[in-house]
Amino acid sequence: MAEKNRTATLHLDDKVITLPIHAPTLGPDVVDIRKLYAEGDVFTYDPGFTSTAACESAITFIDGDKGELLHRGYPIDQLAEKSHYLELCFLLLYGELPDAQQMFDFEARVTKHTMVHEQMHYFFRGFRRDSHPMATMVGVVGAMSAFYHDSTDITDPWQREVAAIRLVAKLPTIAAMAYKYSIGQPFQYPRNKLDYASNFLHMCFAVPCEDYTVNPVVAKALDRIMMLHADHEQNASTSTVRLAGSSGANPFACIAAGIACLWGPAHGGANQAALEMLREIGTVERIPEFIARAKDKDDPFRLMGFGHRVYKNFDPRAKVLKQSADDVLGLLGIENNPTLQVAKELERIALEDEYFIAKKLYPNVDFYSGIILDAIGFPTSMFTPIF
Repeated sequence: MAEKNRTATLHLDDKVITLPIHAPTLGPDVVDIRKLYAEGDVFTYDPGFTSTAACESAITFIDGDKGELLHRGYPIDQLAEKSHYLELCFLLLYGELPDAQQMFDFEARVTKHTMVHEQMHYFFRGFRRDSHPMATMVGVVGAMSAFYHDSTDITDPWQREVAAIRLVAKLPTIAAMAYKYSIGQPFQYPRNKLDYASNFLHMCFAVPCEDYTVNPVVAKALDRIMMLHADHEQNASTSTVRLAGSSGANPFACIAAGIACLWGPAHGGANQAALEMLREIGTVERIPEFIARAKDKDDPFRLMGFGHRVYKNFDPRAKVLKQSADDVLGLLGIENNPTLQVAKELERIALEDEYFIAKKLYPNVDFYSGIILDAIGFPTSMFTPIF
């Protein structure tokens, strides 16, 4: 809410422009520059929106200096410990954590919409088998508006809500179908008796000729990965969705645009890049060579999965996923995996080496999520769809 007695004064040659200052609930004050062009005939220049708020929001707050990530005021580490993905979805959508009845009703609504239109099975056949799952998802999600005509008007609150429920419910099904199609296996229908993460794992790894039982530790780790990537303020894909939505485009088209943006290696593709880097290093003995390259300002090589553009001291999501990584790797008995050994040694160096400490190059969420997804059995091409 703006404080009427607080303003900022901008001097432009012989012009003096008074701009209101808004005080947020959390974070720094905001200077309202909407009349800047009209009164001053100038624009602001802020590549990357590093000093720009494009909208008012009460969903997520990040304090990069303190390493805090809050969803509707709740710290992400508390949510990851005590909640689950669908409960977090309810919180993000409606602003408050649900009571038992609300959670039951919400889960029932999501479960009702997990299947996709049967005609979509034929739509997949138009893609090459070696298509990247993200390419398939961009096309299929964008085409959802052709199948669900009753939830395309973003000006209608009821249609917006139905579209949101459908997207939460169907995106795991579509992602699993994209994976199954890429490896030539038959699609698996959703199992509505399973929880959200377990259902996704079943759709990805079950086959008709064998029984498949989801390990609860693996399902919990995947659920945490989903939670930790649920929302992250005004990031690139969120901004893309909002920009597409500003034209009145239907929600499915907007989300498809966001998925296309998410595919970039600097965004959703970062965990894939981090794991591929670990594989490139190969062995613990080769780490010094790559550390030296990372420190060489003339070498284009850089460590993927370390440091963060927003978090200046540590990534709170990484602290949560580190424990999940230890749990999953211990359960699967692959602690001595060469890639994992490289990851652990790199982690140790990043936390102890003065160069990395000074540069604040600590392991981030992409570093650990890639390790977990690889251990579960997902190929790197599926890392970004899961994001």
